[in-house]
Amino acid sequence: MLATVATSLLNDNETPPLITNPTSAIGVLDAATISSAAEPPAVAITPSDPWPRPYYVEDGLRRVVPYHYTYNTWCKERWRGRKLMEIFEVEFRDRPAEYYRNAVETGLVVVNGKAVGPEHILKNGDLVSHTTHRHEPPVTAEPIRVIHEDNDLIVINKPSGVPVHPAGRYNYNSVVEIIKSERGPGFLPRPCNRLDRLTSGIMFLAKSQRAAERLVAQISQRSVRKEYIARVVGRFPDGEVVCDQPILQISPKLTLNRVRANGKAARTVFKRLAYYPPVDPPTKGQTEQPALPDAEQAEQRRGEGEGYSIVRCLPVTGRTHQIRVHLQFLGHPIQNDPIYANQKVWGFDLGRNDADAARNSDEDIISRLSRMGKEDVADAVAYYDEMVDNYHRKKAEKMSGQLCDVCRTPLYTDPGEQELSLWLHSLRYEDADGAWSYVSPLPTWALPPSGMTGPTEVGGMDDLVSAVDASST
Repeated sequence: MLATVATSLLNDNETPPLITNPTSAIGVLDAATISSAAEPPAVAITPSDPWPRPYYVEDGLRRVVPYHYTYNTWCKERWRGRKLMEIFEVEFRDRPAEYYRNAVETGLVVVNGKAVGPEHILKNGDLVSHTTHRHEPPVTAEPIRVIHEDNDLIVINKPSGVPVHPAGRYNYNSVVEIIKSERGPGFLPRPCNRLDRLTSGIMFLAKSQRAAERLVAQISQRSVRKEYIARVVGRFPDGEVVCDQPILQISPKLTLNRVRANGKAARTVFKRLAYYPPVDPPTKGQTEQPALPDAEQAEQRRGEGEGYSIVRCLPVTGRTHQIRVHLQFLGHPIQNDPIYANQKVWGFDLGRNDADAARNSDEDIISRLSRMGKEDVADAVAYYDEMVDNYHRKKAEKMSGQLCDVCRTPLYTDPGEQELSLWLHSLRYEDADGAWSYVSPLPTWALPPSGMTGPTEVGGMDDLVSAVDASST
């Protein structure tokens, strides 16, 4: 519902006005905050907090004018007894290690308000402060639509590519801050369920702490059912498919997970809603595009001729990336998944039935993925739609080779389509006893393609729930 600053909450049939001129957005900010000659604020103080938020819209993306910001972080348990520089090198990847070393040596990074060296050993109770010229990645300008609102709760349809909370490189470009910017600085939305940045769909935002605690308790007690919809490679099997493979996080830094025997218990129920066969590629003489080099053709073979399925997903447990990892293991990864459908990371088989990591070790996977978005272009190459993407490699967010004039930080290019969208959608939340239910419309990518017929809505959850019950006995 929320596309730019200075817009009000909209209903589904309203179109928000867009700020397309960054000057108009910049003009309302404090000049010291955005000036190219601005000095960073003192460390270990309250971060700068411009209001209105410095949003502007350009090329269909919500952007944030760069601003100075001081991060204050208490020493985590795993940091105790380790060198300051080691922490930045191991646990932070949005800037090069050289930047962090220079920041420590020049006093932009301090401990307990005092300058220290890179070899400083952290201890319990230390406050690490980092003042930086902050560059937020752009996100989609698609509005956040309100499905339901009452005195306690807002139910929204979150767009793909927008993180829920401020985290990492995202701050104002988050659901919480976007809604706060629309309703005023005193409004504090409290997310009650978790969605990954790339996942779209149903989210609950409580208006009070009491309402949040009540709904979170209901969800944690598993008296709430949730259903997702996904678009996956190939023809998914008939009937209900139960995947109960355990999931292990192999890299906390990269939030990377895979099926492993020594992982945590996980269970997901799947059922195909529709299958759409591939469209015949243009015959010779009909295409205006040049043929791809042999190497690029080889990268596309994994998805050629398979078509795609729209699959209903009922996660019984709630592991990170659970649906994405289970679909990958079953051999039907989400089509445009930049991580789990990426042959540059997982190889030709994309991790199918590789629970013992016999084909790809954890170390190999981590090494390949750590480069994506930096030197390499992160292509989701498992499948390319024959009519649209057969001859176009999608551009993803990567280092641009340019430096910021203020802080000399290497800048990223704009994110590509697959960095902003994942074909996984939180479709439905409902009370198990039938007290309430919220369902979003099917996303555009789940509707029948042009010239084909198929379902445009989803029925009840009885079959999925019955499969859960049967697999538990």
